[in-house]
Amino acid sequence: MHKALLAAVAAALVFAGSAQAATVGTSFPAGFATPTDASLGTPVLGFGAAGEVTRTPVIFLHGNNDTPFPTACNPFYGDVHDAAQFFLDQGYSPSEIWGLGYQGDQCDLVDPLVRSGPTHTTAANVPDLRAFVRAVLAYTGAKQVDFVAHSLGGTIVREWMRQDRAYHLVRRFVAIASPFHGIVNCSPNPANYWQAPVNGGFTPDSAICRELGAADTPFLLALNKGREAHGPTRTLTIRNADSDFVYISGQDGIFPGVPAEDRNGRAWDFSLSPILEGAQNVALTGQGAHDIIGTGHLGILNSPETWRLAYDFVIAK
Repeated sequence: MHKALLAAVAAALVFAGSAQAATVGTSFPAGFATPTDASLGTPVLGFGAAGEVTRTPVIFLHGNNDTPFPTACNPFYGDVHDAAQFFLDQGYSPSEIWGLGYQGDQCDLVDPLVRSGPTHTTAANVPDLRAFVRAVLAYTGAKQVDFVAHSLGGTIVREWMRQDRAYHLVRRFVAIASPFHGIVNCSPNPANYWQAPVNGGFTPDSAICRELGAADTPFLLALNKGREAHGPTRTLTIRNADSDFVYISGQDGIFPGVPAEDRNGRAWDFSLSPILEGAQNVALTGQGAHDIIGTGHLGILNSPETWRLAYDFVIAK
């Protein structure tokens, strides 16, 4: 009896040790139908794993000009990978954690105008998400997915759900600093330095700014028509309340503020852009501490406070 008990304890310790050692990968498992990126013509990047699935799979999505993990051309970011690792460390299985890279490895950013160009819009990347969700559901046998999405990733989720009326496929949705009501980087004001080609070319008529440069662009009017947070999906938004170079006209890390104007040159406050009516909305401060260049917009994704909020929301009954 004593030997049997010791054996059981030893087995439990081995299992616990292996569980703690599990890490999120940087590839898809054998047999997964990896989609082709609709705008790049190459297989999408991402992560996932084979194995039993007992929880709703969680799909992690990065924002514009980012990747699902650090790459040769994006070595200092890909922080959504660490957010996924947090879920794994709390008890999720690798087979329940998935990530989609919908803009490639970012090596095409040698042309800085790509940052605000057509391939980086919401519309261009919805087909990638559509195909990826179908592939994850088919591979795992799950009936629904959850999402944890940063910045543009959250807008892509909402637009896919709107286009496909896919709300029944999404159980929980966490949107982190997403541009649901526009961005501050698109005004024609000469003080808006994001317009310069070297800074991405966020001019009023760039593809990104035609989508997100004002609260009343055709794209955002369609996205936000009627209910903003649709059931049965339960939605949490997390935003910066103090500094965020995408929404707030003020210093954010190394980036000075730009005029609080929209793409039409109208005075506009975008600070509440990430909020959704009908969702649970949380505001954080001090998130620049989690970014190597001190920005709240990037730091909020790499924040243990954000990870915990997202995790608790996803597992809540």
